[in-house]
Amino acid sequence: MSTNKTGLTELAASRSGVKDRCGSDAARPQSSSLSPDRRARSIAGLFNAAADLSRFVSHHRIAIYYAVVIALLATSVVAGIAIGSAQIAPGVVVRVLASQALPQGWVDATGIGESEQIVIWLIRAPRVLVASLVGAALAIAGAQMQGLFQNPLASPDIVGTSSGGALGAVLALATGLATRSLFYIPIFSFAGALAALFIVYALSTRRGRTPIATLLLAGIVLNALIGAATSFLITVTWVRFEVAQEIIFWLLGGLDSRTWAHVWLAAPCVVIGLIVAVIYARDLDVLLTGEETARSLGVEVEGLKRVLLINTALLTGAAVAVSGVIGFVGLVVPHIARLLIGPSHRQLVPASGLTGAAFLIIADLLARTLHRPEEIRLGIITAVFGAPFFLFLLMRHRREAGYL
Repeated sequence: MSTNKTGLTELAASRSGVKDRCGSDAARPQSSSLSPDRRARSIAGLFNAAADLSRFVSHHRIAIYYAVVIALLATSVVAGIAIGSAQIAPGVVVRVLASQALPQGWVDATGIGESEQIVIWLIRAPRVLVASLVGAALAIAGAQMQGLFQNPLASPDIVGTSSGGALGAVLALATGLATRSLFYIPIFSFAGALAALFIVYALSTRRGRTPIATLLLAGIVLNALIGAATSFLITVTWVRFEVAQEIIFWLLGGLDSRTWAHVWLAAPCVVIGLIVAVIYARDLDVLLTGEETARSLGVEVEGLKRVLLINTALLTGAAVAVSGVIGFVGLVVPHIARLLIGPSHRQLVPASGLTGAAFLIIADLLARTLHRPEEIRLGIITAVFGAPFFLFLLMRHRREAGYL
């Protein structure tokens, strides 16, 4: 009898052990079956998938932005040529432009009046193209400056290139040289922009280093001096009212009476400036991490500063030479592009150029049509749009810095 009890006790204990083991196995979480290596690979896979999705969305956003801006630019070109004191059908504009740009015989422009062809090709097309070149030049220069200074309020005006170019052009007008040849204003404007650049660079460079804060202060001081010199020239020429009036009109910026000579004058500078900006875009992205980090990664920081400053002078000098002083384009346009496609300069530089071209064509169209038959100066139109945007950026910058 005792033997039977002992056997039953052992059988119950064995069943209880089996049940405990089964219960503990069932309660054990399934993830414990994954090794640490497999768990790490799973987590890495999730992060990679998220990164791929982010890149996919980013690339599509950039592609959409480019498509919209290119369509806007093409539309603004046609509208800028079609709208004026004499209205021209958009289809006629496209046919004339295609017949002039494409090989002879590809597009038939017969049936279009000679006067319409002259208005389209010799009067309005050069003006629209100059507007696109100036807008692109100022926007690219602004994108460079904001990246170089790491300051959202920076623009081509900050290093004195715009005011230096303006002083050179005013000097050509005041001395009467501008009446002798079309090219005196561009030559003097280039010289003034480059001289202002090198003065600022010489004042702010010490022991092979160019601190950004010192460069900004030198630019502000030089802008004040150049402004005083420009005002002095206007005062001296005031007895010749027509010359003084021409200087004031030129300082306000405008694109009236622009010809194909102005297009061919500005186009090479803008193309070269765009190429240089794209080539150095990667180095500029590295510079955003800090000068010391950029040096440790192999970027020649001082050489990069010199190249970008000279490129800014080239772009801004070309713009000022053919349009006068036009503000805020280099401030507003890069911000719009950066908000929509991100901070990478490899995408930001060409996007800013396209957006700036479309922006200034539309601004010039408004300048021509808002107060017919008189024209509003283009610099006034850009200031009306740009000044509130600048104040918005300033207030946001102060809030982020904790001043408000």
